[in-house]
Amino acid sequence: MHLGNRVTSVTSSGPQNADPRSPEEENGRDGRDGRDGTADHAGHDRRAGHDRYRDPWGIPHLRAADALRLSYAQGSVTARDRAWQLEVERRRSQGSSAAFLGAAEVPWDRFARQCMLDDTARRCFEALDPATAAWVRAYVDGVNDGLAAGAARDERFARTGLAPTPWEPWVPLGIWLSTHVLFAGFPTKLWRARVARALGDGAITLFATDGPGTAGSNGWLVPGERTSTGAAIIAGDPHRFIEDPGVYQQIRLACPEFDVVGLAVPGVPGLAHFGHTGTAAWAITNAMADYQDLYVERLTRVGGPGQERVEALGPDGAVEAVARHTERLTVAGADGAPATEVEVEVLETARGPVIIDTPEQSISLRYPARVRADLGFAALPALLRARSVADIDRAVDGWAEPVNVVHAADTAGGLLHRVAGAVPLRHRDNRLRPVPAWEPAYAWRGWAPLPAEPVRGVAVMANARGIASPLGVEFAPPHRAQRIGELLSGSGDWSAGDMADVHRDTFLGSAAALLDRLPALTGLSPAAAELRGRLLGWDRHMAADSTDATVFAALRTAVVRRIAADPVLAGLAGAPTGPSVFHPWQYLLPKVGYALEGLLTTGLLPGLDRAAHLRAALEETATADAPATAWSEVHRLAPWQALHDPGARWPGLGGDHDCVNATSSVPGVTDLTSRASAARYVWDLARREDSLWAVPLGADGVTGSAHHLDQLPLWARGELVPVVTDWTLLSKESI
Repeated sequence: MHLGNRVTSVTSSGPQNADPRSPEEENGRDGRDGRDGTADHAGHDRRAGHDRYRDPWGIPHLRAADALRLSYAQGSVTARDRAWQLEVERRRSQGSSAAFLGAAEVPWDRFARQCMLDDTARRCFEALDPATAAWVRAYVDGVNDGLAAGAARDERFARTGLAPTPWEPWVPLGIWLSTHVLFAGFPTKLWRARVARALGDGAITLFATDGPGTAGSNGWLVPGERTSTGAAIIAGDPHRFIEDPGVYQQIRLACPEFDVVGLAVPGVPGLAHFGHTGTAAWAITNAMADYQDLYVERLTRVGGPGQERVEALGPDGAVEAVARHTERLTVAGADGAPATEVEVEVLETARGPVIIDTPEQSISLRYPARVRADLGFAALPALLRARSVADIDRAVDGWAEPVNVVHAADTAGGLLHRVAGAVPLRHRDNRLRPVPAWEPAYAWRGWAPLPAEPVRGVAVMANARGIASPLGVEFAPPHRAQRIGELLSGSGDWSAGDMADVHRDTFLGSAAALLDRLPALTGLSPAAAELRGRLLGWDRHMAADSTDATVFAALRTAVVRRIAADPVLAGLAGAPTGPSVFHPWQYLLPKVGYALEGLLTTGLLPGLDRAAHLRAALEETATADAPATAWSEVHRLAPWQALHDPGARWPGLGGDHDCVNATSSVPGVTDLTSRASAARYVWDLARREDSLWAVPLGADGVTGSAHHLDQLPLWARGELVPVVTDWTLLSKESI
């Protein structure tokens, strides 16, 4: 979400006669009435200024007298439905999750403190324009009023001893930052430095691919000339780690200024990523841009006990003071043991917070939100007020992070395909690896221009190289984008209901890299030759009921493990070093699994005998007796839960990493999938009521509730539920 040419405030795209004064300016205070924070600037009680409805899936539809009351209502209903999730995310953003989840969360909490997430969120909140700050504060007031009732619904609070505490007004910004701080995958730079040491600088991007530490999306825009209604359709699905509760919240927000349906991030007001205002709609995917840098610091400790200070070597040999303080983490004891404390030293150089400080190396992280005190939150209320593509375009000029590709369309035929976000201008090496802090060449030099291009035919965004290519290093393989384009080229009469066929497509384009090498293998046993014939006759669909898909996955696993064990990669086979929060980016076996296609074709590893590995893997798979198990029997969902539920039973799925139905396992490690479509949406610009959506679990975050898992079977089959817009078809709740 980049700060472009303008910062769009909460009032900038409203009616032309809107009162330009903020609530603070009108009231001369902080937007509250001085009592309990639940009244607006006119003294009206926001708790009495809204109505709450539900559709048959339990999805909240909120209607209020004005935008501030509506923001309050969104916070209140989210706390009622997802109090546990909100408190987990708040604690993660503040680095205090180990206090109730135990020692396993200490690495994250340490990183959150060292990275100064909460302090950065506070700075960003304090830098907001007054109207946007009041809007965020109204949401927080709603959360605070709803937390007690929400916690009473969820037994996990009692089980862990967690008691909700009042949110501070910058918590939504902290949750946003915590959710996205690793989104661009800066730990990959640590891996690339390791690759360069082991294999030389020429191999630094050898493992470049959409790996396990990143998250992507599919998105497509079908212009009106290609639809049955003559109006555009926007559809897609964000790919993230599937969590329980889900990372997206279906919701409707309506007041006299706007009426918007979309997908919210629980804990954050508005509809940042996906929304339909009735006359305009938007959606995003990860642009795969690189906008965070790691700097190797030369730190020196000066002074004795109690007087110690830290200095850093800056550009041109300058000695710089390093900000230093210590904090304490509380860690819940296991099995009734008392809590303990862990001390964390927090350092910040002129580049940014120090996130690694060991005898071997000190590394700081420079990221836009910390540098600019801007998370782009002014774009969020502006998006709610958007009536046209031009409004959306102006709103996302204020986007900061993560950097996204945006699709938008409106009922007048307007179309938009652009990048939004903050990407610093700097040396090319900054994008590849940690760079020396003392070298002036690696300093940031302003902000990169953001590409846009006209929509010709169907526009597709799927994290592959394309519109955002100048801004990144690693992109997704082209298979998802190409497949979506192929599927959409087959008709000029698309409807909203047809989009599910694209969502659930299971063709695996990346299978060719392995399968196309099988015919050249010689000296095979009869069993291996028979297995080769079976796989060469396979349709390459990772369908849920396919046994051939299971056999292919078994062969792929065998190939990955053999390549990872090859002596040519021995220099990368050691255990990861440094903070464990970065270890998922450091293991060789997953890296080989996700980069298999490139490793089978690259000329950078002349000593790698690919034919020998393929032959041995084929023999191994044939000897093991090709299983008659359907792919969905082994490719089962394994969502993340803050408290693991050993009794939970999750469905099997079709699809795979490079399918449009991108249910990602970790090839060579496991066939279970923890990353998939975190939501699916279809925005119809002809009739909003014909739009469709689905989430992996359900609208309610409380385990065992009626709407906790009611969308799961439909989602697993790739089906969607209607977006209900008729208020008479909704059930009104008492508040």
